[in-house]
Amino acid sequence: MDSRTTRCSSQLNRPLQFGAVAAPIRIVLVEDNEVFREALELLLGLRSDVEVVASVGDGTEAVPAVRRYEPDVVLMDYRLPGLDGVQATAAIREACPDVAVVCLTASIAPREFDALVAAGAVACLSKDQELDEIIGAIERAAGSVSRSEIA
Repeated sequence: MDSRTTRCSSQLNRPLQFGAVAAPIRIVLVEDNEVFREALELLLGLRSDVEVVASVGDGTEAVPAVRRYEPDVVLMDYRLPGLDGVQATAAIREACPDVAVVCLTASIAPREFDALVAAGAVACLSKDQELDEIIGAIERAAGSVSRSEIA
């Protein structure tokens, strides 16, 4: 059985290993700004170590996308229509506790960061950070859903 079929159960959320080469980290993007979402999807698509399996523009679409596409990591905007980033993160972590959530935001107050961590986000990054820093957070998130960091 493919371990991706149980992402929303109790299995650890780690990239699948095939021989000496790791399968790409599967990502769902949740971002309401279509231009930013498409640009990020394009940039991530140039890499062989990650795979964007879905992208949605509304917090209410996050859980159904996670259930359907079974990602390792969700890249979540903080300010979203429908459910905001905190609500969507909590809903994802409740429905699929082995899927890590990394928040990307233009700006965030300490209280908002604390709410994201309480909801289950493992990292919160600024949208203007270098792509390599975002990839690093994705890689760390794919290996652990219990760590929190701010960059």
